[in-house]
Amino acid sequence: MTLQEIIEKLNLTILTTPKDFSAIRPAGGYASDLLSCVMAGAKPGYLWITLQAHINIVAVAALTDTAAVIVTEGATPEPDVIEKANTQGVILLGTAENTYLVAGKLWELGIR
Repeated sequence: MTLQEIIEKLNLTILTTPKDFSAIRPAGGYASDLLSCVMAGAKPGYLWITLQAHINIVAVAALTDTAAVIVTEGATPEPDVIEKANTQGVILLGTAENTYLVAGKLWELGIR
């Protein structure tokens, strides 16, 4: 499944500069708000689901080479966070849904 399909099926908001999301195939998913856990557990190409929206998520996403970060519960990154994500090539997506629900929907779509 492509990131474009996931964006459409979960009705995610694209927060960073759009890319060719149809060329990105997430390899799995990881849900955590604790950055050290993400650094240890998220694998390259995974979707990272979190309610964190501060600048440090960009560094962790770049370090772990995530496919994208899904920011949940309506949390909105500040403009400087979005700018940094664009600079680092990190994709930020948003949703009003909670983390548990997003993880469940991704599981139903086959993202393991």
